[in-house]
Amino acid sequence: MNSYETPLVLFTVFSQLSVGMVALSAVRLFAGPEPPPEKIRSEWLVAGGVLLAGMIASVFHLGHPEGMVRALSHLGSAWLSREALSVGVFLGLVVVGIVLMRQKTNRGLIILTALVGLLALFAMGMTYSPPSFPAINNVLPFVFFVITAALLGSSVGTLFAPEAKKPLVNRIFTVSLIVGLVLYLIVPCVWLSGGEVIRQTGQSWLASLLYWARIIVGLVLPLIVVWVTKKTPVWLWVLVLAGELMGRALFFANTVHTATNMGGVY
Repeated sequence: MNSYETPLVLFTVFSQLSVGMVALSAVRLFAGPEPPPEKIRSEWLVAGGVLLAGMIASVFHLGHPEGMVRALSHLGSAWLSREALSVGVFLGLVVVGIVLMRQKTNRGLIILTALVGLLALFAMGMTYSPPSFPAINNVLPFVFFVITAALLGSSVGTLFAPEAKKPLVNRIFTVSLIVGLVLYLIVPCVWLSGGEVIRQTGQSWLASLLYWARIIVGLVLPLIVVWVTKKTPVWLWVLVLAGELMGRALFFANTVHTATNMGGVY
């Protein structure tokens, strides 16, 4: 990592947006009266399109795109292969849902797709937590990705939620904002008390304009808007998406690699 990795930023954020939308549609489905199938189908059409855009963007990260099919060749040992498989299966289930849910909602398919989406987030978290980046060689990437899915899924999901379900979506969005804000403020400070490379990661994050822009644009401003209006405005997802893109660029560019101090005195 240690660069902005634009293709990976787009792939991870867009795929987590897609998972968040599908997961939220499942939550809404079981939280009250069943919505019309065309509502869920419209939401899944957007989720599938966003995920496909993210997968296309990820191809530009590959040095040899023609070899992308080999990403599935190490399922037994590589989390990258498991990530590729789980995201592919998730996309396939979304497409199946779009085709089948024209007239009738399929609860079993919705649950299965949401669960596969969560497995895809876990695989991503494992893929981007290598030992060479000690600050994130833990559960943090998975936690970051779940928060991204919750924030984007609930902010975009308000566009598809019926009026009766909007308060529920607003509560999920508000809690996600608070948890995200607390986490992103605390984690870099905790890193400052870690080992040399972990401490440097904390310093790098706190010194970055991307970090503070991500906090203000993607978390603080949306929280203020929700607190003042008591709802999630339909345009607010734009700020949240901007914040998540900046946060993901920060994740890739400002997390310090162990090779940084190779040959130096710690």
